[in-house]
Amino acid sequence: MPREERFFFDRYGLTEQSLGGWLAAALSEGGDYADLYFEHTTTSSISLDESLIKSAIEGVAAGCGIRVIAGEQTGYAYTDDLDPSKILRAARIAARIAAGPARVSTVGLAAHEPPHNFYPVSSPSTERDLTEKIDLVWRADRAARAYDPRVHQVRVHYADQVRHILVAGSDGRAVSDFQPMVRLSVATIAEADGRRETGATGAGGRIGLEFFTAESSPESIAREAARQAIVQLEAREAPAGEMTVVLAPGWPGILLHEAVGHGLEADFNRKGISAFSGRIGQRVASELCTVVDDGTVPSRRGSLNVDDEGEPSRKTVLIEKGALRGYIEDKLSADLTHATRTGNGRRQSYAHIPMPRMTNTYMLAGPDDPEEIIRSVSRGLYAVQFGGGQVDITSGKFVFSASEAYLIEDGKVTAPVRGATLIGDGPTVLTRVSAVGNDLKLDPGIGTCGKDGQSVPVGVGIPTIKVDRLTVGGTAPKGLQSFQ
Repeated sequence: MPREERFFFDRYGLTEQSLGGWLAAALSEGGDYADLYFEHTTTSSISLDESLIKSAIEGVAAGCGIRVIAGEQTGYAYTDDLDPSKILRAARIAARIAAGPARVSTVGLAAHEPPHNFYPVSSPSTERDLTEKIDLVWRADRAARAYDPRVHQVRVHYADQVRHILVAGSDGRAVSDFQPMVRLSVATIAEADGRRETGATGAGGRIGLEFFTAESSPESIAREAARQAIVQLEAREAPAGEMTVVLAPGWPGILLHEAVGHGLEADFNRKGISAFSGRIGQRVASELCTVVDDGTVPSRRGSLNVDDEGEPSRKTVLIEKGALRGYIEDKLSADLTHATRTGNGRRQSYAHIPMPRMTNTYMLAGPDDPEEIIRSVSRGLYAVQFGGGQVDITSGKFVFSASEAYLIEDGKVTAPVRGATLIGDGPTVLTRVSAVGNDLKLDPGIGTCGKDGQSVPVGVGIPTIKVDRLTVGGTAPKGLQSFQ
């Protein structure tokens, strides 16, 4: 029996007989399928502000969610009390919600181990001493303040968790996983001549604390956050209008995630409300664009050995050389549309119903030299970091603010600008990609995606890409809207 599954059976006294009884209760009033989702999560977090530790919190949460599927109808109930009688009651509630004419019988459960381990952490962060984590926070604070005397405020946040899950379904499969997560984030405020600007970044993933000594130190994270704020102090107002935009590699992939990735989630497409609905096989992007969702990248924040429905994670090609190849599928959508599950059934916790969600979504590298891409632009915008944004799934229209951007003038990156927003729609933007760099980069490991009130960790990434004719909303006064 896998270690994670043993964790639940030993700690909570679960047996194959008890699991089978609860599944039978869940299907007692009809249904095509039922599953039990057990979760035990240990967390800790530390917040520093004004060079003071403002909070240090450790906690444990556990519970069970029970789902019954009957056609397109789903019944869901959960309990944070793992007493057998409470689980049985939740199973009966889910059964009543999804009551229907279909009836299936449960079969004997068989344990299945995840085929891979994409996050082999030997010493989970939640088992390390709190003082080690506090030291990381203090180091980041000192480094950010030492970067430049104009850095006046520093906020550092550390968070980790270890989640044990067990998914048992009426199809006879029982799958478990152990999912670690760590993140360190730094936000800075710099001030000069009455002007205040911000910078923020972080790093993390499905890793242990050794990541912050071997790969990404608190000092390097803090200096990057401080650098962003200082750059903005020197930025001019952004121009506005339609122009060529070059997206830097890495974090700007958030635009791909929001403007395109959500539109490729299967629930939106089976309901016909996505800009990509009914377009499998059609050209939806430049032939330079190949987009994948990949939950198998080792140690990445969005990676999973199995999803929250017990399905092994995988690499799914969504767009191949400009043609739409498929959607991001969970069990419900795949069953209803006779598609293949892609290992993307995800949920925030046992208290939430699973739905199709992205893992790590990125565009594959192309043939172009990033420096040549810049040199090919006579007048344009180079977007390096993004802040907030809004997307309409139905139309694909988006508005994103660039938190760090520069002018491109005569083939060179020149002055930093502030107040730039990118305005467009995902499907159109992809058709206007005229160059794709050979420098694919993933984000530093801090992404969280929200959908229907649920948040899950994700990863994004792109190489350097050139987009012809994208609308930029700027803040330069009228009459100064052009390049100077």
